[in-house]
Amino acid sequence: MSDERHEKAVEELYHIAEELYGQLGGGKVPHMKIPLRTKSNIAFHPRSMVWKYGSAMGVRSAKKLSGAYMLLRTLYMLEFINQMIKEKKSSTLREMYYISEGWDMAKFSSQDESNNLAEDLEIVTMCMREDFKLRPEENGASVLGNVTIQEFNRKGEKKRINCRDDVGDSGYSLPYNVEADKIKLLDHDADFIMAIETGGMFDRLVENGFDDKSRAILVHLKGQPARSTRRFIKRLNEEMSLPVVCFTDGDPWSFRIYASIAFGAIKTAHISEYLATPTSMFCGITASDILNYELPTDKLNDKDIGALNAELSDPRFNDRFWKDEIELMLKIGKKAEQQALAKYGLDYVTDKYLPEKLTELGVL
Repeated sequence: MSDERHEKAVEELYHIAEELYGQLGGGKVPHMKIPLRTKSNIAFHPRSMVWKYGSAMGVRSAKKLSGAYMLLRTLYMLEFINQMIKEKKSSTLREMYYISEGWDMAKFSSQDESNNLAEDLEIVTMCMREDFKLRPEENGASVLGNVTIQEFNRKGEKKRINCRDDVGDSGYSLPYNVEADKIKLLDHDADFIMAIETGGMFDRLVENGFDDKSRAILVHLKGQPARSTRRFIKRLNEEMSLPVVCFTDGDPWSFRIYASIAFGAIKTAHISEYLATPTSMFCGITASDILNYELPTDKLNDKDIGALNAELSDPRFNDRFWKDEIELMLKIGKKAEQQALAKYGLDYVTDKYLPEKLTELGVL
């Protein structure tokens, strides 16, 4: 990652510290304003075609003891990030949580608390946590298909990799940084990107040679996709003009996986333009598929039902297709996995289901 981005991050963090110390020096109670990270504060931006935070703000103030502690933790985190950048070190979010054990009264009480503060700093500074030298714990996606990249290794050496010919069946594993200073997209011979939720289905498509037969770049999302995964998909879409289809299970949690790729997630709405691919198409299991293909199902549980009802008011699902499918799923009370298609044999998904669905979408 370029030094300019780290320098900008340090500059923005200094502004936060200066403002807090300025409030103290002026006899004011220190406070920070942060956009509310709630579903009700997400607004659709027609220009960027993604969902972003609206204008509703929350205030973190030292008037309350809990707020005072979080402002203290904020100042400790600012110093920690500044020191890492100076020393050209990096830390995982988990490591930062444990490092705070040495911050006395400023130590975090939970991992979620430290993660949320890192996200707050992103929102306030308009920088990425990667600019702060903070790394996630989770791995990025596995990619398999005829796309060639150039990766810079730890020694700064250039390594050319074809994500089909130069990798094994598990594909190329994405690092946490997928920007151009780490990965350059060189060439491809494919017609679309297929983002796949589960490892079992990814392996099925690989074994059946779907990437070759259908000229697809397969991306294993590994459940809810990491930020690096969403960013890489967006880069492939924009820089190589490749359409994106999402192939997921048929349940409310999988619908949200698609929504996070297409429109952004609530937790990362401040960087939706950076991560989301608004032209992404849904190719996953729907309630209609459950009926039309007579798929094996599981009964919706109370959490599933609550999630589906919540999605009816979620702005990311505010069109007729999603409302009809969500209401139908609630009506039949059933959900289904991708691999339920194996009812008809191991080749059914690549020989019949996906060709039919992709033809409907105009991809094949």
